[in-house]
Amino acid sequence: MNVPLKCCMNHHKINWATTTDRLTRLLLCTISIAFSAEIAKGNDLTRLKPETPQPVSSQELDSSIQRGVTYLLDHQREDGGWGGPQWTGGVDSDPIPGSFRSFDVAVTALCLEALIGVPEREDVKRAKDRAYRFLIDRTNRIRRAGPNDLPQVWAHCYCIQTFAAMAQATREPVQLRELTDAIHQHTERLKRWQSVHGGWFYYGSGMSKPINPSCSFVNAAVLVALARSRDAGISVDQAMVDRALQATRLMRKPDASFLYSMRIPTDKTRAMQPINRPAGSLGRSQACNIALWSWHDKQTTDKVIGNWLNRLVTRHGWLDMGRKRPIPHESHAAVAGYFYYFGMYYGALCIEAMPRTEQAFYQHHLGQLLIERQEKDGSWFDYPLYSYHKPYGTAFALLSLQRCRVTPDNDANETGISIGQSSSIAP
Repeated sequence: MNVPLKCCMNHHKINWATTTDRLTRLLLCTISIAFSAEIAKGNDLTRLKPETPQPVSSQELDSSIQRGVTYLLDHQREDGGWGGPQWTGGVDSDPIPGSFRSFDVAVTALCLEALIGVPEREDVKRAKDRAYRFLIDRTNRIRRAGPNDLPQVWAHCYCIQTFAAMAQATREPVQLRELTDAIHQHTERLKRWQSVHGGWFYYGSGMSKPINPSCSFVNAAVLVALARSRDAGISVDQAMVDRALQATRLMRKPDASFLYSMRIPTDKTRAMQPINRPAGSLGRSQACNIALWSWHDKQTTDKVIGNWLNRLVTRHGWLDMGRKRPIPHESHAAVAGYFYYFGMYYGALCIEAMPRTEQAFYQHHLGQLLIERQEKDGSWFDYPLYSYHKPYGTAFALLSLQRCRVTPDNDANETGISIGQSSSIAP
């Protein structure tokens, strides 16, 4: 080899480790710049906008609702409740008998609220009267299930919600007083079981005051129920509400996904785990958004609610893959089956919070998803929780479908195009 050339090569010997490191940095910078450009163009959220839905006719909606109502009427217990502790293939093992007393009340409250929203007829009236007496008779009999189990929170929550709906509708002074007294009793029990961290959870230790973490979607459900009580003219403890709102806001991430639970403000080490990212938060965010909106949270805007309704439709598969799985959180993004109809119901409440001209777009989408998943016997279910699964799933679905009824003044999407018409405008 030519000596000068050999000397030149030795003098300029390549450091491959340094070169590879530089190339890697250059590649990462390029990706980062490209990603930032996409965000700047708004493609990160606008691409989630669903396509124009196929309209759901009032006949389809009425037929589905009627089948669901028939299921509830046919499966109401003699004592007026729904569901029971019978095993149906799940893996839950809850304390006996306290858990089932709470489940009885929570599920029956949901079923009663679902029947309030259907046309009055004699068999429906009888079922509602029996369910109402079942709940009133048990108002003071709901207890903690065990040292580490607090399912009574669900019972208090959904009794308040259902009784508030009845209080707004009743014209009987005696019943109004009875409902108001019951709501106050349930509210006091919620105050008793509010965590030292500001919210609620269905698990928790501590015999004087629960020291369990605050759970975002439990907080949300309770806050929605308390807002219903407020709207019915029944007073609520504002200090209790403010603590729960603060705990829920602390679990909100910048993209409006919500942590599953949190003990203290610095407890965010799991913030980027799958369960706490948008896919895992898909059902929770609907509930948390409408809860915060109901209490006039300034960050929960129409845009935020709309973005998460878009996700509920276009990313619906994350919830659907968990539906009917018997083990909690075994699905992708750690989604549990019981989030499906829970998320759909609170998504339906979010639709009501949107501007009227934008509601029909989501009503048709949500209605179609729910009707397609109705079981042959008229029920809906997403998770085998003893024999409560079909009653609570059916109640959530009926309450959702009742909010999917399109009226003439909201039958247009944000582009102004009637949902029943075709359009060449890109979604």
